[in-house]
This record gives sequence, structure tokens and C-alpha cells, in this order.
Amino acid sequence: MTGVEILLGVTGGIAAYKSAELASRLVQGGAAVSVVMTRSARKFIGATTFEALTNRPVHWQLFAPREHSLGEHIGLARRAQLLVVAPASADCLGKFAHGLADDLLSTLYLAFTGPVLVAPAMNSDMWAKPAVQRNVTQLRADGVNFVDPGQGWLSCGAVGPGRMAEPDEILARIQTLVAAHSLGK
Repeated sequence: MTGVEILLGVTGGIAAYKSAELASRLVQGGAAVSVVMTRSARKFIGATTFEALTNRPVHWQLFAPREHSLGEHIGLARRAQLLVVAPASADCLGKFAHGLADDLLSTLYLAFTGPVLVAPAMNSDMWAKPAVQRNVTQLRADGVNFVDPGQGWLSCGAVGPGRMAEPDEILARIQTLVAAHSLGK
């Protein structure tokens, strides 16, 4: 993945710890990774972790540009070739499906024109909710790629679907998208 510029969106959920491993693996594979965290994500994992793994600042503020004079959502969207959101919460899926833009990640999604990959993670009851499934159906129709959640033990103590895919599975899907879209050098 040498030369591929990837945006890694991290939303709120215990699965955010897996995103640190994903970021590390992407960088080790030669990708340049910029992380965008939601407010909820920062409750589960610290920005310093991602800054150390990517050697780049972490972005979360919509109206406080750190790098891009046109705004982070425009600058980051123009620089990247692939947007990956892992974990993708129910809130994130709803915002994306309905074109809502009230934070940096949702605004960035609307400004981004390349391939998008999401790895949902949530409680199994939330994943099964008809509203969430309608949002997933809409996003698939919009061309968003998915790494579906797996079955297993969830942090709420339940066992069922909703567990975020493992970093290896997400990485394999990223590699497929990079090859399919001829991204990188």
C-alpha cells in the first residue's frame, strides 16, 4: 500500500482499540494515515495513541483547522484516496445515510469523493434494529463498501452480531479496494 493516502475515521465504541492496530498495520504497509476521531471516540481511546502510530496529528474539530486553510473537511478529503471508518457506530451510519454533517467526520464523508469502507460495531440489538438496517441498505446503494460485523462476545455481555471485524479482515478489504481502484504508487 505504499503511497496510498488513507483517512481513518474512528467513532465511539469499545472497538476503537482495534483501530489502533489497524492504523499501525496500515503505516507498516507503507500507507500514509490521517485519523479523524469523533467526540465519542475520544472517550474510548486517546488521540496520542494514533498520533504516535501515524506520526500525524489527529483531527476532530470542524472549525479549528490545524493543517488546511480551506477547512479540515476539504483539505483532508482532497489529500486522501480512501476513507475507512472503523468502528462505524449506529450514529455514524445514520449521519452518512441521511447526509447529516454536524461534526468533522460526517462533513468529511460528504466532501470525500473516493471509495469509502465502513466496519460497523455496536450492540447486537442495535445492529438488528430496522432503522440501522435501512441505513446500511441506503449506504450500500450509495456505493459504500462494508466489512460486516461478526458474531461474538460484545462488551455489553451479550453474544451475537455486532462485533467489529478484526483488523486483519479490514486490512484485506482495504487491500482489495486499493487494487481495484489503482490507488498508490
